[in-house]
Amino acid sequence: MTLTFKQIRDKARELTKSSCRVCPVCDGRVCSGEIPGMGGAGSGISFRNNVSALSEILLNTKLIHQVKNPSTETEVLGFKLKLPMMVAPIGGIGFNLSGAMEETAYQEAVACGAVDAGVIAGTPDAVPIEVMKAGLSMAQKLGGKALPFIKPWEPEKIKEKLIMAKEAGCKTVACDLDSIGLITLRLMGHPAYPKSEPELKSIVTTAREMGLKFVIKGVMCPEDAEACLAAGVDGIVVSNHGGRVLDSAPGTAKVLPAIVAKAKGKAAILVDGGVRSGGDIFKMLALGADCVMIGRPCSIAAIGGGREGVALYVELLRSQLEQVMIMTGCPDVKSAGSAHLWN
Repeated sequence: MTLTFKQIRDKARELTKSSCRVCPVCDGRVCSGEIPGMGGAGSGISFRNNVSALSEILLNTKLIHQVKNPSTETEVLGFKLKLPMMVAPIGGIGFNLSGAMEETAYQEAVACGAVDAGVIAGTPDAVPIEVMKAGLSMAQKLGGKALPFIKPWEPEKIKEKLIMAKEAGCKTVACDLDSIGLITLRLMGHPAYPKSEPELKSIVTTAREMGLKFVIKGVMCPEDAEACLAAGVDGIVVSNHGGRVLDSAPGTAKVLPAIVAKAKGKAAILVDGGVRSGGDIFKMLALGADCVMIGRPCSIAAIGGGREGVALYVELLRSQLEQVMIMTGCPDVKSAGSAHLWN
């Protein structure tokens, strides 16, 4: 019997034991400040800002055109995707979601479910290292179809993990620089630290010497985008880590246009934060992103429906995106732009 979204959400709500209420709209209001948990830092306003910033953007309905079968396919950082979306890396399921799912089973569900639906998943770096090993094990089984993330540790530790990613068959690796603000890392005695531009350039050089593309996640201002470009990165992810690292941060949709103005065409531009539907994906594309990443809703899909649940959710997003493209007269994802937004 095919799973329904109601069944997936009901099961996830039961398994997470109130560490996630599986709200009708995942906007951070109920779980504010719940870390460990899935909430935003402090007042939770950064998490809520991600969702509200997208909700304020309106679409321009255009119905006199010839767009009947728009193409949602794209290629980003060497990955061919059925739609411009990746599953964001989330680790520490036991720590943040009351042991709702065993770590290896979770990484298998998101990695395989994503590939089943024609996209890929990011694999996390966390404490203990078994979390990263679980993700990379799945990446290897999938022929490197994953985007491993590494925390901003000291250089030698980063190099060790770059080697692990390469041995798993991955060709692109990312560093979630925004994780320097994670309370959970500090609680475990493994804090991460910012990087200077020379330090970042050295890490990029190390990755390049291994034949790897390199991406920085956590870019929230044009200055950091310029520093990333100067260091030679292949891509950036506009992200405030789901609102979990700094209270009172703006929503990513608010800062995205200024970063696009600096980096478009010079590096792949990805963005996460509050993306919940195909319409939200389209809004981010119209603002200049090449691809989005989605975290919490994919976790709910994995916990409530496993591999099938993740694939089902991604396919729903693709269907929604296609419908929005028809309703706005957009033939393919590369054509999405300001003309498709109402102002």
